[in-house]
Amino acid sequence: MPFWKRLGFAFVFIVPALMPAAAWLGTRSGRPDLMAWFPLCFLFVLLPLADYAVGHDPRNPAAADVAALEQDRWFRLLTLLAVPVQYATLAWSLQHWAQAPFSLAGSIGWLASLGVVGGVLAINVAHELIHKDTRLERAAGGLLLASVGYHGFKVEHVRGHHVHVSTPEDASSARFGQSLWHFLPRALLRNTANGWRLEAARLARLGKPWWHWRNELLGWTLLWLALAAAAWAWLGNAGLVAFLVQGVVAACALEIINYIEHYGLERVRLANGRYERTTHLHSWNSDYALTNLLLFHLQRHSDHHETPRRRYQSLLHHADSPQLPGGYASMFVLALFPPLWFRAVHPRLHAWRARIASGG
Repeated sequence: MPFWKRLGFAFVFIVPALMPAAAWLGTRSGRPDLMAWFPLCFLFVLLPLADYAVGHDPRNPAAADVAALEQDRWFRLLTLLAVPVQYATLAWSLQHWAQAPFSLAGSIGWLASLGVVGGVLAINVAHELIHKDTRLERAAGGLLLASVGYHGFKVEHVRGHHVHVSTPEDASSARFGQSLWHFLPRALLRNTANGWRLEAARLARLGKPWWHWRNELLGWTLLWLALAAAAWAWLGNAGLVAFLVQGVVAACALEIINYIEHYGLERVRLANGRYERTTHLHSWNSDYALTNLLLFHLQRHSDHHETPRRRYQSLLHHADSPQLPGGYASMFVLALFPPLWFRAVHPRLHAWRARIASGG
């Protein structure tokens, strides 16, 4: 791996730094309400422009280098470091929000920014960690998810989404022609309920009730409640509301990314009633370099679904996967406006389906 790319994965820590940067800009400019929106402007305006300027990175690691890459502690350290950084950013940002002279518009901008930062730093990094074999990494993933109150993802994503992806049984796989605004509330509710259902089913197979102490979602829920109580004790009702709101925004950001990753892709149902095996043809791929660094190669999502336990630094770009016209930052904005999303994605989806059908 080139040295610039090895260091470039640390780019993710620019995201939490956007919150104190926004506070500093607000103080310096005398416009705290306007600058509360700076993190969103950076992530969804400046970043897409920079992403297109930097361009593509389709290069894959050599097969001989993969084993060493997988064992390299630098890449693991970056993901584990996200835990203290996320909790510190969350605590500082809640305190600043409680003390800053924000109007309603500024408060909305600040909490929306904080939620999106949590979507990147907490949920995206947790997504990498919960797939790993070590208890430390899986626990770190749970700590990150509890900070935004979407800890059901730890169970549902691994045991639900990865089993049912690109089928009608998966709430995180958007159907062709389904708008984001139809998809989003259903994904949030169904995935939350499904996480609890899957954990209850696991305990039932062990002969235990869902409320047994070995239900890991009970433990993560207790942690989330403790965090909410701490926010209330520290900052009052406003602190509690802010903590809850940032979590909802982070969860919404995750499900918007899910919409982008699997929109319109379907696995074939076989004669025996089961679906074909999940491959790199069942997720959208994007090889834009900058956003792939920021998101720990999440945009190589096609390979992630084909080989879920592969670590982010070793994920492969597949040229024959369906390819998005931009990185996730720009696709996120397009998804908010269904006519623009359909116009950008449908021609690519039709062309890709035709190529696959022809064996090309």
